Amino acid sequence: MTDTDVLQIFKDTKALLEGHFELRSKLHSNRYFQCAEVLRWPHHAQTLCTELVRRMKETSDIGPVTGVISPALGGILVGHEVAKALGTQCVFAEKNAEGALVMRRFKINPGERYVVAEDVITRGGRVQETIDIVRNAGADVAAVLVLVDRSGGKARFDAPTYALLHIEPEVWTAEACPMCKAGEPFVHPGS
Repeated sequence: MTDTDVLQIFKDTKALLEGHFELRSKLHSNRYFQCAEVLRWPHHAQTLCTELVRRMKETSDIGPVTGVISPALGGILVGHEVAKALGTQCVFAEKNAEGALVMRRFKINPGERYVVAEDVITRGGRVQETIDIVRNAGADVAAVLVLVDRSGGKARFDAPTYALLHIEPEVWTAEACPMCKAGEPFVHPGS
């Protein structure tokens, strides 16, 4: 599967949106990956996540893992499909009342090894929070897998990181956003 094939699946499912968006990071962009649109199609979710795992295995051996962990909500389906491709379990971290990610339903034990899986990263904040949860429990992060890295290589983690698609859409602070300056309203996709 080529990058062109992957991008075509995102376009065909309308997961690649164009317009004026305020991202969770508070940056503004003219393009947005709404991975929920592609992930709502189980055969596409399986195809993309299986390809992501295949590419990871092609370049490295991460060894045995206890499971896959994802930040809720966007990463849950990715984590499920990555876990299926790896033949292991999946768990997820979710927000508490203050908005921080925590383990509410599952337990991570010292000495375990996890792959962190996410749908899209821009700055990588939720992935880093998930990595911190795993490490604070005394466990290890074997790798980070994401469908779309839109950080332009700026989001870096202290673990081997693999992305199915690398795209760097233009992003601006609200003050520098040309669409804001033109008076165009923005939307919060996925909210």
